[in-house]
Amino acid sequence: MFEIQPMNADTYRQQTRRSTLVIALIFLALAMALSSTAVVLFGEPGGDNLRYNIGGVFAAVLVTATLMRKVFWTQAWMAAAVYSWQLKRSLMSITNIMHQVTAAVDAGDPTAMKLLRFYHLGLSQMHHLDGNSSDHGQLGREMQQHEARMQALGLDIEQTRLDPVWLDAVKRKA
Repeated sequence: MFEIQPMNADTYRQQTRRSTLVIALIFLALAMALSSTAVVLFGEPGGDNLRYNIGGVFAAVLVTATLMRKVFWTQAWMAAAVYSWQLKRSLMSITNIMHQVTAAVDAGDPTAMKLLRFYHLGLSQMHHLDGNSSDHGQLGREMQQHEARMQALGLDIEQTRLDPVWLDAVKRKA
């Protein structure tokens, strides 16, 4: 279950820039080291060693990906990037069934209404964190209309948690 957390946009951007830079530098160092090692071990002096350089870069991609999932993912300096990834993944799980969600909302399904509210809140936060204000106007109007409809039905508008059961319920009803 994912929950939207309050987060300062400036701090978020600073932390994600820093973690991206650290990962990029680690990847570059690994790519250079592994490519050089492959050329030294398997290459020919003055020969065409492109395949060994490419192999070293490919190995660096695999090592970096492994480090990301096994070591870096749980580090404090990666928290903002991990949160962002989880938020985007949660939003995508709703986007993938949005036609079913909107149909269920139109039919007055409370589960779908909570799911759409979470989606609006999460998308709004993602726009805020990323500094994307271009889509916020249209989203704001949709959010206000949906919020008013939920309040009229007596539903809680503080839907900051994504319950996977909601996704399954909406999929089953379609």
